[in-house]
Amino acid sequence: MVTPTTGDVVLDGEIVTHRSTSYRVERGVTMVPENRRLFKRLSVRENLELGAYLRTDRDGIANDLERVFEMFPRVKERLNQKSGTLSGGEQQMVAVGRALMSNPRILLMDEPSMGLAPALVQTNFELIQQIHEEGVAIFIVEQNANMALSIADRGWVLQTGKVVLDDSAEALLANPELRASYLGESGNR
Repeated sequence: MVTPTTGDVVLDGEIVTHRSTSYRVERGVTMVPENRRLFKRLSVRENLELGAYLRTDRDGIANDLERVFEMFPRVKERLNQKSGTLSGGEQQMVAVGRALMSNPRILLMDEPSMGLAPALVQTNFELIQQIHEEGVAIFIVEQNANMALSIADRGWVLQTGKVVLDDSAEALLANPELRASYLGESGNR
């Protein structure tokens, strides 16, 4: 994870800005990076196991692996296949599955729809919403603002790295100025 140049990352009242990635993961913060960043020469199983690398609770790991298989049956079918040979959608499933194997409380997602076929984008966001409904807080950076806001509780609009708008997702979606400026729609809706 990237260390911010300004500000602090605070988790449960503790500043974790300059703590190691492993420290943050142990405390429940994990990330699904842009372009998935799988270990392409490793199998799907090995990539998933890497998500649980810091865990010692074997029963919990086994339960979470089954949870990943329930969410992504295709991943189970591909367990012994090299991750680099998967389609973009399958790689995204493995990347999300790997993150879930760390048993996160907070999941950071960078462009989860990037590189996916349009038909898979809706399914992907439905799964993200399901993960949230299971109690995981999710922060999404996403170019497809309509899709992201459709499942979000809150949204922030950034312009050249600065927050220019912060409101409930519902209010942002209803804002005609925002729709015209950032979502490419005319204001006469």
